[in-house]
Amino acid sequence: MNRKKLQKLTDALTKNCKHFNKFEVNCLIKLFYNLVGEAVERPGVAVGLDRNAFRNILHMTFGMTDDMIMDRVFRGFDKDNDGTISVTEWVHGLSLFLRGSLEEKMKYCFEVFDLNGDGFISKEEMFHMLKNSLLKQPSEEDPDEGIKDLVEITLKKMDHDHDGKLSFTDYEKAVREEALLLEAFGPCLPDPKSQMEFEAQVFKDPNDLHENVNS
Repeated sequence: MNRKKLQKLTDALTKNCKHFNKFEVNCLIKLFYNLVGEAVERPGVAVGLDRNAFRNILHMTFGMTDDMIMDRVFRGFDKDNDGTISVTEWVHGLSLFLRGSLEEKMKYCFEVFDLNGDGFISKEEMFHMLKNSLLKQPSEEDPDEGIKDLVEITLKKMDHDHDGKLSFTDYEKAVREEALLLEAFGPCLPDPKSQMEFEAQVFKDPNDLHENVNS
């Protein structure tokens, strides 16, 4: 991508981006095209990160291992559901993923956990996600029983209107009372350490480079 185009894209994306400044948006655009690589050259093909490439980044960079959650995070980024993450979706997605406000993160996590998109997190959905994210214990009893118990405990704690499922209002209320419940059903945001490492790597200021030469 030539300099002029990059400049134009950076300006356009910075305008609509709450959490990154121009320098950071520029770095993320460059990273995106590095990751997409050869795909840029093929005419008529939408340039973007497909599911596998994106999952690879979530796994290698942010330490995510749960297939179901990674799939849901991909859908959270892929706003137009075309199966690839465009440069715009990449910058906007990372803006929330890395630096979103609590409000933004609650909406995002709720969407990740609401597997069928009906506006509620049902018992079945909780069961699925918790079954995936918990380590199997080599005990005699049926491991599913333990997960069912956990679902009941979680509902007791979070289901404020006692209708047997979580609406966004239930979820929001519970998270405001206890921040740890934000990722109650699986890690779908980067942990602070991998977030810091990612930002330190990607947002390097070229002007800082000379300092490293002498050290």
